[in-house]
Amino acid sequence: MKNINTHLSFFKIIILALFCLSINSYSQEKHIEKITFLGAKKTKTQVLKKILTSKENKVLDSIVLKEDIIRLKRLPAISNAYFKTSCSNNKCNIVVTIEENFTIIPEVNFHKTINQKLAYRIGVGEYNFLGRNITLGGFYQYNGFDSYGINFRAPTLFSAKWGVSLSHQNWTSEEPLYFDSESANYTYQNISYEALALYQHDFKHQFQFGINFFKEKYNYLNGSTSSDVPTELSVDKKLLKLIYTFDNLDYHYQYINGLKNEFHAQYVTSENEYQNDFLIFWNDFFYFKRLGKKGNWANRLRFGLSSNDNTPFAPFALDNNVNLRGVGILVDRGTGSIVLNTEYRYTLYEKKWFVLQGNVFTDVGTWRKPGGALSDFIDSDNVRMYSGIGLRFINKKIVNAVFRIDYGHGLTKNASKGFVFGIGQYF
Repeated sequence: MKNINTHLSFFKIIILALFCLSINSYSQEKHIEKITFLGAKKTKTQVLKKILTSKENKVLDSIVLKEDIIRLKRLPAISNAYFKTSCSNNKCNIVVTIEENFTIIPEVNFHKTINQKLAYRIGVGEYNFLGRNITLGGFYQYNGFDSYGINFRAPTLFSAKWGVSLSHQNWTSEEPLYFDSESANYTYQNISYEALALYQHDFKHQFQFGINFFKEKYNYLNGSTSSDVPTELSVDKKLLKLIYTFDNLDYHYQYINGLKNEFHAQYVTSENEYQNDFLIFWNDFFYFKRLGKKGNWANRLRFGLSSNDNTPFAPFALDNNVNLRGVGILVDRGTGSIVLNTEYRYTLYEKKWFVLQGNVFTDVGTWRKPGGALSDFIDSDNVRMYSGIGLRFINKKIVNAVFRIDYGHGLTKNASKGFVFGIGQYF
């Protein structure tokens, strides 16, 4: 009996020691007493605090705090951010210094249509509306036809994790359709209304999902005709959309480092004899590597497939504004696409807010013909490769203020060549 009491007493001592150790360990944890922002002139500090995972009166986690800084640098309103901590008696004050971007951005763009007519687009976007991390913008375009669009995006409207995106667009353009080795030009109009829910699960994982109601109209202009292809078509459609993003990118002004993956899935329903309901998905994998002080290696690999209907309305377009620089405007269409874009970016000149960046690139892609087989991807007639050089004129203090010009030259048979202009990096 004495031995049993001795063992029980020893057991109680062990439990008490562990309890005291845990209390002492807890007392050694550092807690955040206050978070202060410096440099926030337009952006509301309560919005920034809502975005942070680190909170006042919570335990200080240095890893989470570093992730919060990266999260801030991903915001359109912020070009750079860093923090300092000062602690006393396990209570810490965190001072976050941010450098704000100028976020009211006008858009003026000139380009040529498929029939080489000069077109223009003007617009304006506010990427930090009311200082609350809200994007509000619109545009007007004339390319022989009138087009316009408006959009509203508030990723933290309801909470740090939930937001919404709303948009409306009335787009008209002249586009080619391809069928039986022939082509025809049509007036294409798309009138759409879209609503998406935005959800950020954690630092790296985000989702967008919702619905798009749109009307498509095609009207024949010129070119070949076929009894299987209508000269006029008007159809109401619904599109269910899902986007999943894995984002592990770190930004430092014009430099990017890390991995990112975007998966898009859409299911489109329509009721007409020329277009069936169809499913489409594509996946973009990005890899960026900082090389030395001035170099940046950038890569994008896209793989996409859709329902394989033999139709001139195939969804994947071959276009130098989207995938292969220098190929031309809407050269071909397909029901599958594999594209690799790789380029080396190098800072040629940098002075305060201005950066001149040069790049050399190679774009290679292959397509599955409408109604074709997966073997189309390895058919040499479907493979296109372009290489070239370009320049980037960058304002470090204005969000997405990158004017780019690239010259691409085809390396495969019967290839074209040409300049490609745009706003923002190509990818």
